[in-house]
Amino acid sequence: MDFEDAADELYAAPAADFIATRNQLAKQLKADGDQLGSTRLKALRKPTVAAWVANLLARQRPDDLDDLLALGDEFREATADLDGDRLRELTPRRHQVIDGLVRAATELAGEQGQKLSADVGQKLRETLDAALIDPAAGDAVREGRLSSALRHVGFGVVDESGEPSNVTPLTDDRRRAAQERRKAAKAHEDEESAAAKAEREQAEREEEEREAAIRAEAQQELEDAVAAAEQAEATVEELDAQLTEAQEALEEARETVRRVTAELDEARKAARDRQKESREARKRYNRL
Repeated sequence: MDFEDAADELYAAPAADFIATRNQLAKQLKADGDQLGSTRLKALRKPTVAAWVANLLARQRPDDLDDLLALGDEFREATADLDGDRLRELTPRRHQVIDGLVRAATELAGEQGQKLSADVGQKLRETLDAALIDPAAGDAVREGRLSSALRHVGFGVVDESGEPSNVTPLTDDRRRAAQERRKAAKAHEDEESAAAKAEREQAEREEEEREAAIRAEAQQELEDAVAAAEQAEATVEELDAQLTEAQEALEEARETVRRVTAELDEARKAARDRQKESREARKRYNRL
C-alpha cells in the first residue's frame, strides 16, 4: 500500500472511524518503510459532514458527478461566447442535475446511518455548484478527498441564483461576428510559426522546472521535518530509558535502606540484651 491508496481508503471510511482509520493506515505505512507517507497521512484532516457526503457521492455516483462537470464545461463555453440563449437553456439543467445529486447523496448517507441537516444539505449544494463552476473545484470533488465543503462566489455572467446576469441575447449579426472571431482565432492558432511554438514550449519547460524545484524544496523541508521528528522521538525514548533505570536504582537503594535499617535495629536490640546480661553478671559477682 502506498500513500495514494491509503488516502483513498481513509476518505472512504465512515466519518466516525476517520481518526482510528488514519492511525491504523499511518502505522501500516510506517511499518512498510514509508515514513514520509505515514507523516503525510497523519496530516490529513477529518472531513466535515458535508465534505464526507460529497466524498461518498464521488465514490458511489461517479458517472452522475461526471455529468455535472461536463455541464460546467458547457456553461463556460456559453459564457465565453456571450451566448445568453444557451445560458438560459443550461440553467434549468444546472438546477436539475444538482438537485438530483443532493437527493442521491441524502439517500447514500441515510444508508450509512447519517441524516443530513438543512445546513449540511446547503453546504453540499454549494460544493456541487462550485464543482460545476470551477474546473479545479470539480477535480477536487471528483477525487473524493475533501476535508471541507466548497463555495464559489459568482460565475461571471451568471448571478447567485444561476440565472444569466448582464447578458444580452445575441442578434444574428453579433452571433455571426462571434463565430467569425472564433474562426479567426482558430486560423491564427493553426498558422503559428515553429519559432513561436518553440518559445511557448520553452516557457512551459522552464515553468515545469521551476515547479519541480519548488516541489523538491518542499519535499526536502518535509523530509527534514520528518528527520527532526524521528530524532526527537529517539531522544524521548532514550530519556525514558534513563528514567526507568534511575527509578530502578532508586527502588534498589530504598530496599537497601530498609534492609540496613532492619539489621541496625536488630543489632541495637542485641547490644541492649548483652548490656543487660553484663549488668546482671556483675551483680552476681559482687554478691560473692
